[in-house]
Amino acid sequence: MTKRTVKLTAINPVEVNIPNVSLATLVEGGKLLFLSGHVPLCPDGTIAGPSLEDQLEQTFQNLKLTLNAAGGDFSSLARITIYVRDLTQDDLLAVRTVRDRHIDLSRPPASALLGVADLYDPNVRVEIDAIAAVA
Repeated sequence: MTKRTVKLTAINPVEVNIPNVSLATLVEGGKLLFLSGHVPLCPDGTIAGPSLEDQLEQTFQNLKLTLNAAGGDFSSLARITIYVRDLTQDDLLAVRTVRDRHIDLSRPPASALLGVADLYDPNVRVEIDAIAAVA
């Protein structure tokens, strides 16, 4: 059996420059992995927190576990969507700081950030879903 190779290429028109974001990601080879919404649940079932940064960090750790289980890692991400309950302008720095610790900054995934009114639990401020390409 031939090992499948995966190539992800950032697509960014020169007219648009958003730091650490790809406007599109071209996937060549590999298999697509669709990740459900991940939330800031700790291994013991409690919700991380109380800060948004704490919740984001735990959510990215949970994403990492799922990516690893499928044979991938954060460099496998083609797209992420981050949902933040009651998103404010001040939250943007926390989102970018934590996200940038985890994503491949040389080829960031296509992404979206959405402010939402509610998530499944009033103590949860963040949920992240994603699409990755794995070998």
